[in-house]
Amino acid sequence: MNPKDTIEINDEAAAGLVARHAVSDVIGIGGTFKVVCRAADGSIRWEDDFNNLVVTVGKNDLLDKYFLGSAYTAAFFVGLKTAGSISAADTMSSKSWTEITAYSNGTRPAYTAASASAGATSNNASPAVFNINGTATVGGCFITTNNTVGGTTGILFSAADFAVARSVLSGDTLTVTYSISC
Repeated sequence: MNPKDTIEINDEAAAGLVARHAVSDVIGIGGTFKVVCRAADGSIRWEDDFNNLVVTVGKNDLLDKYFLGSAYTAAFFVGLKTAGSISAADTMSSKSWTEITAYSNGTRPAYTAASASAGATSNNASPAVFNINGTATVGGCFITTNNTVGGTTGILFSAADFAVARSVLSGDTLTVTYSISC
């Protein structure tokens, strides 16, 4: 056999994986609102569920309370908002949306969460209830540390918009649950 007539074939394969998780890949925090609107007769007029944005001031407050041990309160409240762009930079005093105040509760309803399990908690057992006493268009919901209706102080933790703004009528009841996980 002539050396020019032979072919030598070699196969080689190599693979490698370098995996490093960034903190943001390992720890994330987010929530989901679920809102049910009932007419005065108890029938369901509409319902919606949607994810929220935990704003920067809310994240900072969470980290300060947990890792720095700064003054802590477990008092959180649910509010209703108009439509408007939510931004990570939003605070209770600086935001592009306003609060819906057409309800007779007197204060924002408390967010009463259950003990956490599997990295999540919610107020499913004790949802926030709004007794609507006027006609309004609701754009979404928010969580804050201030219970004053229309108040602009306190910490804004999170906010979210419906896919489409929803109307409410006097006599309607909105039930809001908020589930949060990390």
